[in-house]
Amino acid sequence: MFQIRNFKIELKTKIMSFLGNLIWLVFGGFLVFIEYMVAGFLLCLTIIGIPFGIQAFKLASLALWPFGTTIGMKSYAPGCLSTIMNLIWLLIGGIWIALTHLVFGILLGITIIGIPWAKQHFKLVSLALTPFGREIVSK
Repeated sequence: MFQIRNFKIELKTKIMSFLGNLIWLVFGGFLVFIEYMVAGFLLCLTIIGIPFGIQAFKLASLALWPFGTTIGMKSYAPGCLSTIMNLIWLLIGGIWIALTHLVFGILLGITIIGIPWAKQHFKLVSLALTPFGREIVSK
């Protein structure tokens, strides 16, 4: 009985995540994904930009399908290089990316129907501020 109930709850959660992702994709998520992918490819054109391009690809994957995922710390200690790279990321463009997602999150959060999508923008703010040493985990 308990297993059937858990299965029903998990199935409903997966269906709601899928619907949320579908709506997110149609109403701007795909454009955000394309922007992060283009930025990632441009950053990967230079050897110095490759680590930053990889982080842009990480943001792109979260921007494409944000519902049903969380952001966690890597299982190993990333070290001080990760901190230095996060500072460079933040100074070069991360603050502007985070502010953009913060503004969209606030605007969506004002409306009741936009709260689930606001939460996803706030998740993207978290990753946009410090992408090094973090990973995207499926629920």
